[in-house]
Amino acid sequence: MPSVLEQVRTIASDLFSLPASEIGDDATPETIANWDSIQHLNLALALEEKFSVQLSPEEIEQMRSVGQIARIIEGKLQATPN
Repeated sequence: MPSVLEQVRTIASDLFSLPASEIGDDATPETIANWDSIQHLNLALALEEKFSVQLSPEEIEQMRSVGQIARIIEGKLQATPN
């Protein structure tokens, strides 16, 4: 199974119309032209759907880079009993 980071990169790739290979864990709204406030919310919704988690407004605000997003999702997954 792909890592959380790889899955986040794939979702971001689809949303921002970029190859996943161009989306590193240090990618941010400043480095990706299509990553605006609307796409940020779309990304949060896509992540919630993909990983079956609920992101708080604070967590969505903290999603400043692809790597940070993966860490937030990993934390949510570890806190959620299967």
